[in-house]
Amino acid sequence: MKNMRVLIAEDECAVAHGLRQQVESLGHVAVGIASTGAQAVRLARELRPDAILMDIKMPELDGLEATAAVLERSPTAVVILTGHLERALTERATQTGAMAYLVKPVAAEELEAALQVARRRFEETQELRGEVASLREALQVRKIVERAKGIIMQRLGVGEAEAYRRLQKRARDQNRKLGDIAQSIVEADQMI
Repeated sequence: MKNMRVLIAEDECAVAHGLRQQVESLGHVAVGIASTGAQAVRLARELRPDAILMDIKMPELDGLEATAAVLERSPTAVVILTGHLERALTERATQTGAMAYLVKPVAAEELEAALQVARRRFEETQELRGEVASLREALQVRKIVERAKGIIMQRLGVGEAEAYRRLQKRARDQNRKLGDIAQSIVEADQMI
C-alpha cells in the first residue's frame, strides 16, 4: 500500500510528537497534530488525511465522539489509541466505526499494521457503501419503470412487453435514461 497522510489526535504533547516520529519513520506523512477532539474533527475536514490516529481521552470532545463526527462529515480510516484496554471502550470504538484499536505504548510495527489494515478496511467499506447506493438507485428506477409500464398498459390497452418497448423507444428517441422517461410518465399521470 502507498504511504499515507496521517493526522495525529493526541492531547499529550510528548506522545503526539513520538507518534509523529513513528509515522514519519514508517514513510508516511504526519499532516497535523490535534490536541483536542474538536480540533481533530476540524483538521480532518480541512486536511483530508488518509488515516487518523485518535486518542480516546481528549479534551472538549473525547476521541470516540470525535471519531463519530469525523466519519459523518469527512470519512477516513480511524485508528483508536488508548492507554487502557477496557471492553466497554473497545465496544464503543467498534460502534463508532473505528477500523483498528491500539493500546499505548505502540511499537512501530504494530502502528504500521494497524494503519494498513484500517485504511484497507475503510476503502472496502466505502466500496460497499457505493454498491449499496447504486443498488438502491437501481431498485428505485425499477419501481418507477414498473409504475410507468402499468400506466401505459392501462391507458393504451397494451401488454407488458409492448409497454416496456414503448418506454425504451421513447428513451432512445429522446436520448434520455429509461428511468427519466418513466418518471415523467408517472408524474404526468398524477397530474391527470
